[in-house]
Amino acid sequence: MTEITILDGGMGQELVARSGMAPTALWSTDVMRAQPHLVGEIHRDFFRAGAQIATANTYAIHRDRLVRAEAEDEFAALHATALEQALKARDAHGAGRVAGAIGPLGASYRADLTPQHSTAVALYAEIATLHVPHVDLLICETITSLAQAEALVDGVLGLGVPVWLAFSVDDKDGTRLRSGEALADVLPMVGGAAALLANCSVPEVMPDALEILSRAGLPFGAYANGFTEISAGFLGDAPTVDALTSRTDMGPEAYADHVMGWIDQGATIVGGCCEVSPAHIAEIARRVNALGRGPT
Repeated sequence: MTEITILDGGMGQELVARSGMAPTALWSTDVMRAQPHLVGEIHRDFFRAGAQIATANTYAIHRDRLVRAEAEDEFAALHATALEQALKARDAHGAGRVAGAIGPLGASYRADLTPQHSTAVALYAEIATLHVPHVDLLICETITSLAQAEALVDGVLGLGVPVWLAFSVDDKDGTRLRSGEALADVLPMVGGAAALLANCSVPEVMPDALEILSRAGLPFGAYANGFTEISAGFLGDAPTVDALTSRTDMGPEAYADHVMGWIDQGATIVGGCCEVSPAHIAEIARRVNALGRGPT
């Protein structure tokens, strides 16, 4: 049987919780600027829990976000810090891989803020080029529209490392991207990807998304969030994560129940997004190992 790859969980929410800092529009990036050691600590905790991949804390390090905070001159240094923390944690653990993370331009869940294609391609390629010498793969996360997917494919594929594309779907309809476009419409454009994932949506809609992603003939999987919904307040200008509410019914056992259902569907890459902690990953790893499908 195919080995299951276990991703880590939600870096950003863990950083906010552990740092004691008030959330800002720069979210996980701002915490890392003040307390970079926390990033490495969280990576190490996820590895100890059973994760096989450390996803670098680079999701939100985009020039457009840093400009608003008058911190664009820190762009390259912040990417370097995040990658260094992930690599050190991997080396200390003695196993595992490091993934460079590329989040959406503009803001999460806001497909309408995607810049024109040529601009987006250049910005995504700039980040990928910084990461490629240091990572084992790239994960392009929370893709919410066909335009975002096309820009990432044109900007990131073919640079020498595998690329996993992760799509965020509607929290009430897993067959649709958050833009309202059909998830199935991404399939003709993603042939160069190494894996397709659904991410940062409620776990209940992942089965419908996975059924569609499985049609591509590539490895596929999912990692959900633990929010009640993506609120209207979080869709405003420069939002902070305190506009979102965490679920109280999604502890490690409940979340792992969903994950095992995805594995039954054929998913071979699973993990967690926002609000998924090392305890959640540990429960997933326990169950995967009990199936005899953990790392050999």
